[in-house]
Amino acid sequence: MDFVGAYAPAHLKFLLEGFVVTLEVAFLSIFFSFLIGIVIGVLRYSRIPFLSPVLAVGVETIRNLPLLLIIFFTYFALPEVGFKLDKFYAAILALVIFESAMLSEIVRSGLNSIEKGQIEAARSSGLTYTQTLWHIVLPQALRRMVPPIVGQFISLLKDTSLAVVIALPELMNHAQIINGQNVNYVIPIFLLVAVMYFVVNYSLSLVSRKLEHKHI
Repeated sequence: MDFVGAYAPAHLKFLLEGFVVTLEVAFLSIFFSFLIGIVIGVLRYSRIPFLSPVLAVGVETIRNLPLLLIIFFTYFALPEVGFKLDKFYAAILALVIFESAMLSEIVRSGLNSIEKGQIEAARSSGLTYTQTLWHIVLPQALRRMVPPIVGQFISLLKDTSLAVVIALPELMNHAQIINGQNVNYVIPIFLLVAVMYFVVNYSLSLVSRKLEHKHI
């Protein structure tokens, strides 16, 4: 093991560049999948005729597919029907599709956890269904959803490493390039990569615990 050579300034800079791409992909995927997940979860909770069952089929289908397959689909299959995306956006699209399905189920479960009595009381006080959902049900449900949602965000950040299969220049891709220069770099580089993932994911876990404790 060559820790000195592995942690040369040029290698560290190269890893940080890859980590920036990882964080960019993760942030954009979290942002869009969270918004889409909330919309799909609310629509499924509302049990709209025809629409809710169709969404349910779509969500269950995606949840039972490997994320790697979805990445292959967005990068290799979409160009066959005229939609060519570069590696960065293909990875984001795959993650958004997959994580939206996961988050929508968390949202739907959170909404279903709210006591029916509160909903009936709000409706009897004159609030419409939309007002009840927006002012009574969703705020309480979101507080209960914080831990599983943050947990899903952590999984998403780790899942960005799967984009190495399409050679996205993210952290794992850059780590493999460095490792290819010298077999003695493998353990030092992977240890450093593990620390980088751990720091970010553990920080998210701490935020989740703090939010849960304060019931925000």
